[in-house]
Parts: sequence; structure tokens; C-alpha cells
Amino acid sequence: MAMRLLAISRDRRRDRRTEAGFTLVEMLVVIAIIGLVMGLVGPRVLSYLGESKVKAAKLQIESFSSSLDLFFLDVGRYPTGSEGLAALAQRPGNTEIWNGPYLKTGAVPTDPWGHLYVYRAPAERGPYAIVSFGSDGQEGGTGTAADISNDGTDAKRP
Repeated sequence: MAMRLLAISRDRRRDRRTEAGFTLVEMLVVIAIIGLVMGLVGPRVLSYLGESKVKAAKLQIESFSSSLDLFFLDVGRYPTGSEGLAALAQRPGNTEIWNGPYLKTGAVPTDPWGHLYVYRAPAERGPYAIVSFGSDGQEGGTGTAADISNDGTDAKRP
């Protein structure tokens, strides 16, 4: 009986060696193929991500413009430079009529890169300007780091 169990366990070990599995060469080939695909597709996907953040910033700025217009209709003026966009979320101290908050969240959101929007009043080309400094958070830049504003002076994007 013990001999028979020993023979069965040897057969099982032999079966395990012949079981289907992946060799090291097969694994390396698959990893190389995945690396090539990611090398070709990855940069394109990342550029789409950057472009979508730019579009999201433009949409947020348009939303701020609509909220500022509602503020103007209620108060009779746009927020001052010192009040900023916070006047859309909290009543400024010197206003009698205020039907806010004028933002859905009740707070001023940051741009898609996590930076604060810059509000300037008065602006060069209108009563106010709303600016996002792009991915780098600094004035100027190109590509996704270019400034985005409501007054049509966005930096050129290649």
C-alpha cells in the first residue's frame, strides 16, 4: 500500500511538470508587447487628458460668467477685485440685496489643476476677467500650461 501511494505521488509530480504554464521567454515577450503598446498609446491618452482639463477650465469660467451676470442683476454691480469670486458664494458685507449663493456648490471651485482662479475687476476688455493660469499655475505658458480666460486673450495652444 505504501509503495502504491509513493508511485501515485511520483506520477502527480510528473504530471505537474508537464502541466500547461508560461515559460520565462513567453512572459518576457508579453511584457515587451505591453510596453510597446503603452509607449505608443500612452502619450496620446495623456494629451487627451490635458486637453480635457483645458476644456473643463473653459466651461467653469463660462459658468462663473453666468453667475456673475446673475450677481449683477441682483446687486447692480459686479464684485470688486477685493471681493473676488467669493462674493458668488458668500454675501459681501456692503450689499443689501443678495440672492446667492450663485454657485451650485456654495463654494468657489479650483481649476482642474487645483489652482485658484484669478478674478480681476475692472479688466482691460470688460467689467471683469476670470483667469486660470493652466497646468503650471503661473502666468503665461504654452500648451496646457497656457493661461485660459474669459476675455478671449488665451495664449496660443500648439
